[in-house]
Amino acid sequence: MISSIFEKTKPVNFIILLVFLFLFYWSVQFYLLDIELSEVEIAKSGAILTTLLFSVFIVDFIVKRNKLTGTNSFAILFFTLLFVVFPYTLGDNNAIFTSFFLLLAMRRLLSIKSLKNIKLKIFDAGLWICISSIFYEWALLYLLVVFAAIYIYDPKNKKNWLVLLSVGFCFFIILYGILILLEKPEFIGNHYDFAIDYNAIFPIKIWTSLKMTLYALFNMALAFSAFINLSKSGVGKVITLRLIAFSFVIGLIVNILVTSENNNAVIITFFPSVIFIVNYLESIKKPKLLELLLIAGIMVPIIVFVTKL
Repeated sequence: MISSIFEKTKPVNFIILLVFLFLFYWSVQFYLLDIELSEVEIAKSGAILTTLLFSVFIVDFIVKRNKLTGTNSFAILFFTLLFVVFPYTLGDNNAIFTSFFLLLAMRRLLSIKSLKNIKLKIFDAGLWICISSIFYEWALLYLLVVFAAIYIYDPKNKKNWLVLLSVGFCFFIILYGILILLEKPEFIGNHYDFAIDYNAIFPIKIWTSLKMTLYALFNMALAFSAFINLSKSGVGKVITLRLIAFSFVIGLIVNILVTSENNNAVIITFFPSVIFIVNYLESIKKPKLLELLLIAGIMVPIIVFVTKL
């Protein structure tokens, strides 16, 4: 039954998931994070929630435009369910905004494979990554994904490599100008210090470490399975999946390096994780087994979340 609902892209699927995510967001705020109603800032919460909900549409657009999965709604389903697995991500506003701008960057990066307007797409992707770094400075590591895309698709054109220099210059000038107007020019020096707080990383919290380790191993196994299955579909899809896998690795590194209070930067790995999960599900030929896995994928995160409450 669940597979029949989400096996096609329908408006009702978006309504179901957006309503669920809306209600789940406030459940986390009030019951898990113990935020009082009087403490809620309507404008701020509205902007965060709008960004979060709009991220669902971006994920669906990227998946369908680049044909990363079949014509179904499994991608947005599991993107939503990952918030249930990691509910504390909804308490990290910086992570939500960082993830949003990185999704916009991936949208442009994956479209480079068409070999049209490559320089413009590189510029856009680099700029979105720079903007995401305003919230987490280590997000700049995603520029390595841009370098990887250039190396894969058009490495011989030297101008492609120079585009990122123009991105950095434009971003710095615009950001510095805005900070001067806000009378906060010291933000750049304070924010982009790239300091590694080993005391915040170690000692490792057993539950958090175990959960992230299982999450990483789970995705690596799914990625390996996806590479095997897609190897029969042509080189193009395999190359795209390599970029997505590389972005997942970068996301894990950023999640470790970001040591700010209430850090839950794991959200930036949700998009590649979703691609791995859906590609695995689509490889299952038995409808009953697929239905069983979908039910388990929905019920288990919800049960775990309810027990935390």
